[in-house]
Amino acid sequence: MAFVVGASSSYAQTRNADSSKKTVVVTSSYKPVLKPVTKINFNATAPALDSSRPILNYNVPSQNLFFSYQPVALKPLALAVDSTLDWENHNYVKAGYGNFSTPYLQAKLSLGDGKGSIMNLHTKHISSKGKIPFQQYSRSSAVVDGVLNSSGNNEWRGSVGFENSTQHWYGYRPDTLKFTKDQLKQTFSTFHANAGFRNREKNAFGIDYNPSLGLNLFGDNRGGKETSLLLNAPITKTVAEDFSINVGLVADLTSYSRGSGENIKNNLYYLNPSLLIKKPTITVNAGVTPSWDNSQFKLLPNFTGVLKLPDYPFAIQAGWIGYYNKNTFQSLAAFNPYIFQPTELLNTRITEQYAGFKGSGGNHFTYNVRLSALRYSNAALFINDSIDGKTFRTVYEPSMKAIRLHGEMGYTVQDKFSLLGAINLTNYRALEVYDKAFGLLPVEVTAGLRWQILKDLQWKSDFFFWDGPQYMDKNKNNRKQKPAVDLSTGLEFTILPKLSLWLQFNNLLNNRYERWNQYEVLGFNVLGGVVYSFSQGKK
Repeated sequence: MAFVVGASSSYAQTRNADSSKKTVVVTSSYKPVLKPVTKINFNATAPALDSSRPILNYNVPSQNLFFSYQPVALKPLALAVDSTLDWENHNYVKAGYGNFSTPYLQAKLSLGDGKGSIMNLHTKHISSKGKIPFQQYSRSSAVVDGVLNSSGNNEWRGSVGFENSTQHWYGYRPDTLKFTKDQLKQTFSTFHANAGFRNREKNAFGIDYNPSLGLNLFGDNRGGKETSLLLNAPITKTVAEDFSINVGLVADLTSYSRGSGENIKNNLYYLNPSLLIKKPTITVNAGVTPSWDNSQFKLLPNFTGVLKLPDYPFAIQAGWIGYYNKNTFQSLAAFNPYIFQPTELLNTRITEQYAGFKGSGGNHFTYNVRLSALRYSNAALFINDSIDGKTFRTVYEPSMKAIRLHGEMGYTVQDKFSLLGAINLTNYRALEVYDKAFGLLPVEVTAGLRWQILKDLQWKSDFFFWDGPQYMDKNKNNRKQKPAVDLSTGLEFTILPKLSLWLQFNNLLNNRYERWNQYEVLGFNVLGGVVYSFSQGKK
């Protein structure tokens, strides 16, 4: 039976079968074949663009660095010794004269090779005499500063200077009073010297240091003398690329004696430890400032932060900080040159909480806006004396608050054009002892323009506006001064390779305003002169 089945299944594969012999001749073997089917095509087309994926555009702020040359390809060359002049010291003398009997002289001299050492000498003198009796002043100064690079990693620096200023108390009322010139003459003399050093690169421990020591001698023509010594020693330890530790010590010592022989000490010490974290989008400085103001301990805050917004061209800034304004006879006289010798020296302590934003628009425009809440302790105010009002007494407000809006803007195109402006709006309030913030400006607006019109022609202009401050007259009445506007402009143009002419116009609007009560400023004045520039090379 099995044979029959096998023969039947092989029938399609055989031919010429001989049934008599009962044999089967196989002429071809069976080859099973699968039916062709559709196969997968592996040559697929590219997928369609995923429109949901964001397109990243990187906006790198311009740093206003535009070079007048195109860099060439780098090619290794053998070092050639340069025997030509490798550095120049640019020096000049500027001299001129103007109305109100105003001579003007300024000079600068530079020495050194620009690598191992640099030394600069600056001198300046100006004086004027107005139409009001004894409305005259003079300023003279000379400063020598320098930098010395040692063979190691340290850079040494120092300066020595002298300054002398003379003005007169011409703002007495009534103006029919009679005084001699010596009675009204007020002269201030200053000698200062400081020295310090710093490391040019972080040392093996990742530490940056920059200590300095300064000496200041100040006095007037009425026996007032003041000696100040300032030690500042900041140290920064870099722990990681975006993390560092800051520690600093400041010791500010002052000894002041009046003409009567009374001696006053005013010493201020403080530390400022903080942690600094710098990330691509955020910068945080967190610390405190323990301070000793004439042995009185105060702990001041030191917290600041800047948050950069990736999709916006500005950064948010905020902070809570505390600091001191060191009040000395010298600093008070620099702010108000018509003061009488102070009877006490108290330092102004300020705590400030602020928030704002800063950033840039386009390639050349920058801005900064900040709103602050301030608290003052021992704020220095200035009040006319009660006899004839020609001098100012320095008084201190124990506690005062203020709200201040500060704004800045700038538009700069390389070093050829710059327009800068700033505004301060301050509302002084909540005084405990005095009615007003006498002598402090509630509104200040400043602006400056610098424009190099041509290669040999430069133009500059300055603008000042302030609302009149509050003052107390000699009869102890509270008054407010009128607003003031001051506009100045000037030109400097080259006529020879080393010789230029300059022209300066001050108080173009001829505004006879008073920054300090009873002291009218000079009106419109014009100055002009020459500038001779020369260079001294070192091979």
